[in-house]
Amino acid sequence: MTISNICILGAGTLGSRVALQAAISGFQVTVFDIEHKSLDFSLATMQKILLQLHRSGQISKGQDREVLARIKFTMNPKEAVADADLINESVTEEADIKKRVWRQFGEIAPEKTIFTTNTSFMLASMFAEDSGRPEKFCAFHFHDVFYSRVVDIMPHPGTDLALIPILEDLGRKLNQVPVVLKKENPGYIFNTMLMALLGTAGKLLTGEVATIEDIDRSWMVNFHMPMGPFGILDSIGLETAWHVTHKMPDRASQAFAGLLKSYIDQGKFGEKSGEGFYSYPNPKYRDSDFML
Repeated sequence: MTISNICILGAGTLGSRVALQAAISGFQVTVFDIEHKSLDFSLATMQKILLQLHRSGQISKGQDREVLARIKFTMNPKEAVADADLINESVTEEADIKKRVWRQFGEIAPEKTIFTTNTSFMLASMFAEDSGRPEKFCAFHFHDVFYSRVVDIMPHPGTDLALIPILEDLGRKLNQVPVVLKKENPGYIFNTMLMALLGTAGKLLTGEVATIEDIDRSWMVNFHMPMGPFGILDSIGLETAWHVTHKMPDRASQAFAGLLKSYIDQGKFGEKSGEGFYSYPNPKYRDSDFML
């Protein structure tokens, strides 16, 4: 199967980055969202990234206009999937919302369309049946796209395994490194390891063992990293971390979820809102004397 037209459901941070990389890679892309302000945010995000790519010499002058010309933004579901070869869904990490979205788009997408979800911690089997085409359904999960270039391919038990090489090929064309999971696992590979780190950092903080800054310093110095666990949390979004931790039954996770919720209730979502555990655009962990 030749994939030429890609539909992105959800114009958030990750959906926008995947859409932009697809357009840079030569694909025709449609970005769908139910809110106009989200589509405006998506375009602004793409323009900012394109400027950074131009300054770093990764794209040439004028290429940004060609890239954006391959992207269409819409709030019309039928228009979004009219000629889609593949859908990649990046809506809110709530099962009921994803089920509703896939019931809707499973009914209107062309017969040829491959269905993929970009869910971070849920399993494709939780809503594959809702699409009406579980055999064409697979997790296709991106990370940062431009910096962390891994794409996870995770079939559910009902996935037609003939999709795997198609998605591997697409991943490489999107300038990603595809990794294939042999079975479903919440958090895939990297996120499973990452949540062990972030959860432990949260336990140290809520247990009043150490401060945010000293926990981050310990990680940064020992592993020569540019940021620590709480800087990482700010970069991925506190609400994303909360969606995962508040569903975990253990006491430490619940305590950390409560702390995250207190930040979220104050409008502190992390780097994208200008404040989380640190203040942006100049967080303390980037100060020259932070490691002293």
